[in-house]
Amino acid sequence: MATEKEYPMTQEGKEKLETELEQLKTVKRKEVVERIKIARSFGDLSENSEYDAAKDEQAFVEGRISTLETMIRNAKIIEGDENSSTVSLGKTITFVEQPDGDEEQYTIVGSAEADPFEGRISNDSPIAKALMGKHIGDEVLVQTPGGEMLVKITAVN
Repeated sequence: MATEKEYPMTQEGKEKLETELEQLKTVKRKEVVERIKIARSFGDLSENSEYDAAKDEQAFVEGRISTLETMIRNAKIIEGDENSSTVSLGKTITFVEQPDGDEEQYTIVGSAEADPFEGRISNDSPIAKALMGKHIGDEVLVQTPGGEMLVKITAVN
């Protein structure tokens, strides 16, 4: 039997997934079942778009529940060394694009809780992969889909 994939995440990220799972199981699932029941009352299911849409939503909700259960079951909580200045999972990194770019700040998290718009990038992203293991003051060449960029790490928290 193959071993299941581990999902590195912060304790906060795991709690967020647990909250989403609970909401899907207790609220969303019931809403979808009710929509299916109402759509069935419209009669002929072969040409009932409300029924088809509700069944599609049910499939999505059940799939998401299954995914969340797997991620939570295989969660590996990130416990970084708070005193270390080495870039690692769970750390917030500040860097400046060289030679004269803007300062950017990201927290490196597992893919399960990545949200670039919130400043949380996956450890599988090109930027995180390039920065992992580096230190404050290091200049790092990052290969991105948009091309190369040189960054200088200014803080690791």
